[in-house]
Amino acid sequence: MKNHRLTSAVLVLYFLTLVQQSSAQSDSLMLNKIYREELLNGKAYSWLYELTTKIGGRLSGSPQAAQAVEFAKRTMTDVGADSVWLQEVWVPHWVRGEKETGKIIDTKGNEQEVPVCALGMSVATPKNGITAQVIEVHDFDELKKLGAEKIKGKIVFYNHPFDQTFVNTFDAYGEAGIYRYIGASEAARYGAVASIVRSMSTSDNDYPHTGAQGYNDSLPKIPCAAISTNGANLLSRILKAGSGTKFFLKQNCQLLDSVLSYNVIGEIKGTEHPEEIIVVGGHLDSWETGKGANDDGAGVVQSIEVFRLMKELHIKPKRTIRAVAFMNEENGLRGGKKYAALAEKNHEKTIVAIESDAGGFTPQGFGLNMKEEEKTKVKRWKDLFLPYEIWHWDGDGDGADISPLTRNGKVPGIGLQVDSQRYFEIHHAATDVFENVNKRELHLGAAAMTSLVYLLSFYGM
Repeated sequence: MKNHRLTSAVLVLYFLTLVQQSSAQSDSLMLNKIYREELLNGKAYSWLYELTTKIGGRLSGSPQAAQAVEFAKRTMTDVGADSVWLQEVWVPHWVRGEKETGKIIDTKGNEQEVPVCALGMSVATPKNGITAQVIEVHDFDELKKLGAEKIKGKIVFYNHPFDQTFVNTFDAYGEAGIYRYIGASEAARYGAVASIVRSMSTSDNDYPHTGAQGYNDSLPKIPCAAISTNGANLLSRILKAGSGTKFFLKQNCQLLDSVLSYNVIGEIKGTEHPEEIIVVGGHLDSWETGKGANDDGAGVVQSIEVFRLMKELHIKPKRTIRAVAFMNEENGLRGGKKYAALAEKNHEKTIVAIESDAGGFTPQGFGLNMKEEEKTKVKRWKDLFLPYEIWHWDGDGDGADISPLTRNGKVPGIGLQVDSQRYFEIHHAATDVFENVNKRELHLGAAAMTSLVYLLSFYGM
């Protein structure tokens, strides 16, 4: 009897092993089909051309943002999504206005114009601009030590460069970002009349990099702008030669009434577990200083490509796949917040959310923002991705738009991780254009995302 039971157990184990091997082989073949189709016939690059070149920069509330909504809705419909709809979201409508002007005025009265641009949601300067003495600081500790006695009535210049020793440039961005985001209010705390911040870039160039900043409502709101890295270096050198150096800043931005806009949502219904939803997306809005190609037109078209590949390869997912083109990531995150609020209100069962918002560069892996046991489940597919040079599974970053969903571990989050070395040369600058996206790299990212979505749709979390 014991031998009979042992033989039965061995047979069951052998059968399960065969099933697992067969399943792995089938999955490997499907990933090969996904990559082959994408690399030979991918549409993401041509869609990105339309979004960035024909529509352009898409700041929330702008006519271009409204055109982008129609583009995303039409494209999702054209690739065969089972359903496509618009989700209302009210967004801020901040406009930059006439091009900004920045000038360094040395102690001898010589003027040199330098590239500057207003930070998102900044107030304007007076009509004729502001001219004041400049005080250079490298961090908030220096600012605090100087205090109101030396800061009042002056312009604070935050010269905090990227830490070039970080191999992952997003780490440098995270470390430097605080000076852009709260620098104006901290300068206002000590009586500054304006602030300028060194652009958040890995390279020295003449392009100022904008980005969102947030005011502390208990402090005065002062104009704040980014200066190009070359401009920052020049200003720092001139300040060392003469402590009485002044700066002229003129910007004409304003915050108008909020505008009704939309998240664009498409869906392919699952065949066995339609109630279980996999979200994949990127954000539709962008800064208007450039064309929003890498940030984040790339993520939007890669997400739509997931649908096209599923339909083209006749993949019938067991779980529902939902692509979301989020609105207003750059200066409010209202699209992500609205989506998460309605998902909770409607008791939707989101099993995982995936975002591409690191640029259309060569994919290297996936950031896993989830519990350890959930990471173990996802990492069981690592070997399937090795032939496609997807090897990095140890990061934990996902994406801003899905963060309201994933916060506090409510939903597992995944972010497409790419080679980040070139991203912050163009991030939030006039150089974020279609020409700075490589077709093959963009399509490799779309294939990687689709492959992971395919596996999740069949095996769940």
